[in-house]
Amino acid sequence: MPLGIGVRIEQTLNTHTCCSHKNPIMNTILIADQIDELGIDYLKSQPDLQIDIHLGSNEAELCRIIRNYQAVIVRSATVITRAVIQAGIHLKIIGRAGIGTDNIDIKAATEHGIVVLNTPDANAITTAELTLAHLLSLSRHLPHADRSVRSGEWSRSRYIGTEISGKTLGIVGLGTIGRIVASRCQGLNMRVVAFDPFVNRDVFETLGIVPLELNDLLAQSDYVSLHCPVTAKTRNLLNAERIARMKPGARLINCARGELINEQALHDALASHAIAGAALDVFSSEPPKDSPLLSLDNVVFTPHLGASTNEAQTAVGMEIARQVSNYLETGEAVNAVNLVSISKEELARIKPYLELAEKLGSVIANLIDHSPESLEVTVCGRAAEIDVRPLTVSTLTGLLKHMLSAPVNQVNARHLAERQGIALVEALSDHAQEYLSTLQVCAKDHDGETTVV
Repeated sequence: MPLGIGVRIEQTLNTHTCCSHKNPIMNTILIADQIDELGIDYLKSQPDLQIDIHLGSNEAELCRIIRNYQAVIVRSATVITRAVIQAGIHLKIIGRAGIGTDNIDIKAATEHGIVVLNTPDANAITTAELTLAHLLSLSRHLPHADRSVRSGEWSRSRYIGTEISGKTLGIVGLGTIGRIVASRCQGLNMRVVAFDPFVNRDVFETLGIVPLELNDLLAQSDYVSLHCPVTAKTRNLLNAERIARMKPGARLINCARGELINEQALHDALASHAIAGAALDVFSSEPPKDSPLLSLDNVVFTPHLGASTNEAQTAVGMEIARQVSNYLETGEAVNAVNLVSISKEELARIKPYLELAEKLGSVIANLIDHSPESLEVTVCGRAAEIDVRPLTVSTLTGLLKHMLSAPVNQVNARHLAERQGIALVEALSDHAQEYLSTLQVCAKDHDGETTVV
């Protein structure tokens, strides 16, 4: 019978945490893009790691060689497609030295149980500082003034600028980079507002930032700076309709991803002087050979320099090297894109519960003769202090290993359950009846019959 449930959470199936064991044999790592030498030296210094460097490989070449490796490290140049992932029969992990993962097929990696890691914070300061450089360049016409002096002119009146002190900066996406930009601009006496539906209002208050809906932010901001990833919801986030909502004379800065902006709509707004200017480090197609924006004088361009400082190059190279090595050694997935990260200490603490959950999933699989319609995982007592999601993943792993011929692990278990049409319910309670902790798994079939362990 179900135990007393204090909180009940139903959620869409997504991939969550991963727990793996140290590989007793040599782990091979392919470095497919150039990373800092310190990162390479770090990997070479680790026991049980074999490092190979193959730069500039196309898809066909990668498909040919990837089967020899457990891990691959890339930057932005090399594209890890579904075909490459399918060819990587021993591949466990893809490491991205940098924040963007547009060049990696995350869905295919998840389906094949491959962890994808990135380094979201390693180049955050560098990217934030480039944003500030663009903000100031726009305000004081620095690129045009530089070219003017070089051509022999001395036209001071042509380059009357705008003070940023007292102006309003609107930040779209209040992650690590957005928060650094906000802090720096507050120090320059700017009023900072932001839009991010995934950030709690208490965080805004702590940071001294005014939370606004996107349309209100666009209407109030003298400068708008983008710091969000490209998703189905954010692609073309600034389309013609939203650009038209921007404050007259406002300036737009994008050091995040080019696909966030409809470039034709931005061109039209700049050409008509509905907004005063834009500074772009990224473009929907790079390099932007055919972009209509290239014909305008009120745009400042840089060639995707967000992470291009010596400090950032070293930081991302070292960080991804440590993360990949650590995952192969301990199973700790830091900055995982397709699962929830668990620290080494937390992994050690919950390991007995993870093992129990997987065994309960196996027991359920042997008690029923068909795929369940739903699976409910209930954690009670002291164990309720643990994040239930990793336990649910382990339960699914134990269940599906007995039902599917495809390999199942903690990365792809939720995806496979969703594909099987298994609804998932996670429940917590601080009451465990006569035990300190209990873990219960309940499978329900289409006729409503339940099997509980």
